[in-house]
Amino acid sequence: MAEIKNYTLNFGPQHPAAHGVLRLVLELDGEVVQRADPHIGLLHRATEKLAESKTYIQSLPYMDRLDYVSMMCNEQAYCLAIEKMLGLEVPLRAKYIRTMFGEITRLLNHLMWLGSHGNDCGSSTILIYTFREREDLFDMYEAVSGARMHAAYFRPGGVYRDLPDSMPQHQASKVRSNRSLQAANANRQGSLLDFIDDFTQRFPKCVDEYETLLTDNRIWKQRTVGIGVVTPERALNLGMTGPMLRGCGIAWDLRKQQPYDAYDRVDFDIPVGKTGDSYDRYLVRVAEMRESNKIIKQCVDWLRANPGPVITDNHKVAPPSREAMKSNMEELIHHFKLFTEGFRVPAGEAYAAVEHPKGEFGIYLVSDGANKPYRLKIRAPGFAHLATLDELARGHMLADAVAIIGTLDIVFGEIDR
Repeated sequence: MAEIKNYTLNFGPQHPAAHGVLRLVLELDGEVVQRADPHIGLLHRATEKLAESKTYIQSLPYMDRLDYVSMMCNEQAYCLAIEKMLGLEVPLRAKYIRTMFGEITRLLNHLMWLGSHGNDCGSSTILIYTFREREDLFDMYEAVSGARMHAAYFRPGGVYRDLPDSMPQHQASKVRSNRSLQAANANRQGSLLDFIDDFTQRFPKCVDEYETLLTDNRIWKQRTVGIGVVTPERALNLGMTGPMLRGCGIAWDLRKQQPYDAYDRVDFDIPVGKTGDSYDRYLVRVAEMRESNKIIKQCVDWLRANPGPVITDNHKVAPPSREAMKSNMEELIHHFKLFTEGFRVPAGEAYAAVEHPKGEFGIYLVSDGANKPYRLKIRAPGFAHLATLDELARGHMLADAVAIIGTLDIVFGEIDR
């Protein structure tokens, strides 16, 4: 009689749950996963190596393309590392703008995660709901930087420019009536801050809609409750951070433990789970969206009341204003030198980490005193989380592997960096 053996199955390498090119080699006993071996390297983009041949400012747009759902949070860690090495003081208004856009980015990330995770588990409705709100958030990105995704808005010493006084409006077209045009532009009559303020008032009801659809939905609970359980001790040993760690009940958040930018000036709570399963991590991320909304509202109120500079006045690091550059020879030289040669960073090393939507995102920089990094190392949270996939998936059904990939919230740009 033939001996029955486990069989191996290729899962991917383009499964939509993975946000990228994950090839998962699954060893199955019937439909039960015995072993899950993630194969990485199919996307490899050499960001760390490329940074060694670019000036510090030229490497900044690479950061947006790492985790391409959390663009400005990547930039934030990179800028903080450079500022640490230069001993650079950032204007307070710039800190608030960074904090506000860091939380807007958190909402962008969590909405993408919720929509795609829900879709992977069988609910296409949630995907349409979350993408509806993402459009407004992308409009905020576009208003401030000109780009809907890869903003390159944070700069060493502050942010590229101040918030605009007017919001771009929808234009008339053959397929849009005047009535629908007026409705679409109703909340775009004022400044960007007015538009963001209007969003913060609407958003809690949107989160209520997501929860009505999923939180007590028996199909959703069957797909997530008791799936991918991690104990607090194991989560720490595996290097988990962010919602993956907080879902186990550990209230670790760099915004509270090691505050950066204006996080020590805003009021928010750290949601934590109890059981460490996929359902708890879902609840944690949904609660985080509500807290982010509170932080954005506080930043809007402060920014309205406090005008001021948004980037350092050290022209060795930040360019002079366009007006000054076009009317003053000294400023023109600063501008030219900065964008051709860049700035030099004192020899040494620095590590800066932010509470990225997925966990601890860190940038380790080594400088030899030149205008380019000698070495750049990125600590991507998704890399550590992907390494736990084998342990989380063992003993679960094949269909649960999809839910586990979803709950990890991995994006391959930062894993295959």
